[in-house]
Amino acid sequence: MAVPATQLSLTEYLDWENQQPDRNEFYRGEVFAMVGARRVHGCIVSNLNRRVAEQLDGTPCRVFTEGMKLQIADDAIFYPDLLITCDKADLSTEMVFRSPTVVIEVLSPSTQAYDRGLKFATYRRLPSLKEFILVDPDARRVEGYRRTEQDQWLFFDMSEGPTLDAPSIGCSVPLAEVFDGLDPPPSS
Repeated sequence: MAVPATQLSLTEYLDWENQQPDRNEFYRGEVFAMVGARRVHGCIVSNLNRRVAEQLDGTPCRVFTEGMKLQIADDAIFYPDLLITCDKADLSTEMVFRSPTVVIEVLSPSTQAYDRGLKFATYRRLPSLKEFILVDPDARRVEGYRRTEQDQWLFFDMSEGPTLDAPSIGCSVPLAEVFDGLDPPPSS
């Protein structure tokens, strides 16, 4: 079914979206079709899901991957590549998450500006969110933003370090494991 051409309310979007075979994001009444992911994208999502899930065993937190809806207020629904939540309501929902602690997006050339710009600005409105992490498979970069107690966002470049760190959930994944299964980067 085609993406609706008219503005939708959140309820109308959810009713429509739940009938669709493909994923569509929602922002302020507009619907945006999600494009298929590249192999490198799927590889990184799989690697992170496995490594983070192992580290969360025995904690009240869980990791969920790209098929899960994340609602921000009444005007946005996104499908983050990974979200980690420790919220009891989130852990019992079947459809829509609202209180992640960490969101991770795997960048692609076509979505990089969207993920760094509008999505990050919208994610920052979530009071529960403590970390936002971007993984660039092409450049082999990992960048993170962490919320301070003063509600400011600090930038952390983890690209040259040994690990992707998410201290808010006590997880650390070696970069070699984040990028495992990808072709070696081209020689400079």
